[in-house]
Amino acid sequence: MRQKMLQPDRDIVYQQVKQALAEDIGTGDITAQLLPQEQVIKAEIITREAMVLCGKAWVEAVFAMLHPAIQLEWLAEEGQWLESPQTLACLQGPARELLSGERVALNFLQTFSATATQTKRYVSLLKGTGCSLLDTRKTLPGLRYAQKYAVVCGGGHNHRMGLFDAFLIKENHIAACGSIVAAVEKARDQQLSVLIEVEVESLEELAEVLPLKPDRIMLDNFTLEQLKQAVSMNSEYACQLEASGGINLDNLREVALTGVDFISVGAVTKSINAIDLSMRVREVIKCL
Repeated sequence: MRQKMLQPDRDIVYQQVKQALAEDIGTGDITAQLLPQEQVIKAEIITREAMVLCGKAWVEAVFAMLHPAIQLEWLAEEGQWLESPQTLACLQGPARELLSGERVALNFLQTFSATATQTKRYVSLLKGTGCSLLDTRKTLPGLRYAQKYAVVCGGGHNHRMGLFDAFLIKENHIAACGSIVAAVEKARDQQLSVLIEVEVESLEELAEVLPLKPDRIMLDNFTLEQLKQAVSMNSEYACQLEASGGINLDNLREVALTGVDFISVGAVTKSINAIDLSMRVREVIKCL
């Protein structure tokens, strides 16, 4: 299980925000030019639904890039569960820049908070089972790091970040290598000191893999009864077992109670609904 990310990487945040602002503003925000250059406003970011707050660093970077005079005060903490409706942040600064950054800031915040909120729903169902929730590589292109950070904010854990930091030997890898044994041996020959995981699709494949004792075995689309049998078969080998495939909020706890160590769910990053957020101007405090 990958170590939790405690703080977002500043360089990654900067690059993502820079790209998003360039995409949105392009050669200039022509609507913002309708406002007086010296106009200053106060605004609030509010939520209309319950949520886990995630993405503060991205919001801060958006407005810091647009104008150094913009002030931002958060009224909630990263990873905090919030009831609706609630004010998340208060802002003050030049109207043009605040409104130019509105959509980009909200896009980041509503997306990452959605992943964190969805993750919390899953994690809450695992309480007391001893099973941990893992994310997957089914993320939005270009936002994998951020979404995996959001999973941590929601109480989940990160699986591998990409293809470079863990082995996950699947059916096609096994076929290309010639056998499960050959694939695992080749992985070990690399001596990379990373997780070696093998995916199996049946109890027969599990029986073949267990004597090899990889770090973890992924049980793909196993029924509840098959999962229970897999846990029993693994008792003398003590490999980590991960259930994956067809798992949702309705059957998550049943799967966890079979005794598996991990459950990986792509839905926390790929099947999310953006949190209903908005930014509202509350006061014009200076206008020439």
